[in-house]
Amino acid sequence: MANKMVAMILAGGKGTRLKALTAKAAKPAVFYGGKYRIIDFPLSNCANSGIRNVGVLTQYESSELNQYVGNGEKWGLNGVRSSATVLSPKQTEEGSSWYRGTADAIYENLDWLERMNPDYVLILSGDHIYSCTYNEMLEKHIKSKADCTISVYPVAWEEASRFGILVTDKDDQIMNFQEKPKKPISNLASMGIYIFSYKVLVDYLKADAKEESDHDFGKNIIPNMMADHRKMVAYTYHGYWRDVGTISSLHAANMDLLDNKEKGTNLYSMFAGNQILSEDPHSAPQYIGPKATIEDSLINQGAQVYGAVIHSVISGDTRIEEGARCVNAVVMPGAVLQKGAVVQNAIIGPDTLIAENQIVNGENDDIALVVNRKAARL
Repeated sequence: MANKMVAMILAGGKGTRLKALTAKAAKPAVFYGGKYRIIDFPLSNCANSGIRNVGVLTQYESSELNQYVGNGEKWGLNGVRSSATVLSPKQTEEGSSWYRGTADAIYENLDWLERMNPDYVLILSGDHIYSCTYNEMLEKHIKSKADCTISVYPVAWEEASRFGILVTDKDDQIMNFQEKPKKPISNLASMGIYIFSYKVLVDYLKADAKEESDHDFGKNIIPNMMADHRKMVAYTYHGYWRDVGTISSLHAANMDLLDNKEKGTNLYSMFAGNQILSEDPHSAPQYIGPKATIEDSLINQGAQVYGAVIHSVISGDTRIEEGARCVNAVVMPGAVLQKGAVVQNAIIGPDTLIAENQIVNGENDDIALVVNRKAARL
């Protein structure tokens, strides 16, 4: 079904609340998590959903972001029947101007949408950190015969006034919508993720373009559809999600990547099952646990170290559990040292499992070698 849907990512925001970070770069190009950029998340989500055609709408300080997105190769969107297309404000016979709002940005690119000829259009923000696929949301949109489906997320009440707020009935039909209310009537926040039936979207964008308005989805398009009693449905997202529009929220989102006992999240659990693609598509950043000890060692990307590593070379995608000890050793990709394991003067082969409390100890120049590939089945 996802191949019937195209995605359009709104990535032109100035991001003034991120201060100097966005003085010369668009907000979606800001770095996150040691190796990612914010735009990696919606683009990876689209790729993981099987969406083949994605338009990235850029505007403010777009050069770096345009270059980064390129032809979509990083996310596998450069195939014969797939594409990532950068859509910047155009110069026409009437002149040139910036997008007047989120809805106007889509309206100005209706010609691109027409060439795609989709059944459904997915509208995304380019400045949120989350990992998901959009397939289940699309299934709900189709099954409920909705004109528009909005992804929602319960937020803290004190944060609710920063978002578009929805009220739904027992069938998830949207009964009320408030755009950034001073006194919110709900804490169910719009994530800025919309699925529209294509023809309905076109009608409302064309009507909005002729009116005096903010040309904004939250302020105009959604309220207009509500006023016309269009079928509007909410889809509740339950995973990790952060709006990183401020310095404090960007810092908090980075801190969330570290072990957090209260939330039970870290880099490897937050985005489990969905690969986040970037300039280096192969590994997540290495993670060093709170009780880990590292001395005189090389730790590659994707390694998770919770135990002790001394004078060793640790490859990517490995895991050294709490209580394990690795001394004067080489640990190859995919290997796992379980709790209490001791590896000394040794080479541990790819995908090899060193079991709990197992001891591998080479003597002097007689380096031990263990290869069993059991970790590949964990």
